[in-house]
Amino acid sequence: MFSIPNEIGHNRYGLTTPRKLGKAHERNRIKRRFREIIRNLRCDPARFDVVINPRKPALEIAFAELRSELTFLLGEKE
Repeated sequence: MFSIPNEIGHNRYGLTTPRKLGKAHERNRIKRRFREIIRNLRCDPARFDVVINPRKPALEIAFAELRSELTFLLGEKE
């Protein structure tokens, strides 16, 4: 995960899923999982541009654990 400050007043999120993560349906599953987690975040306007670059284990771990790790990395409250 990479982040840089922005001047917009709210966070923006980007998600990369290169082909080495797996076939298209696996990459799409990773994207759906991360989008759902980001959609449900309760955050104050931190004003960052965040790029998330998941690794292959993101497919294998449980959704709850993935959500817990991502919210911890983003510094959000669960």
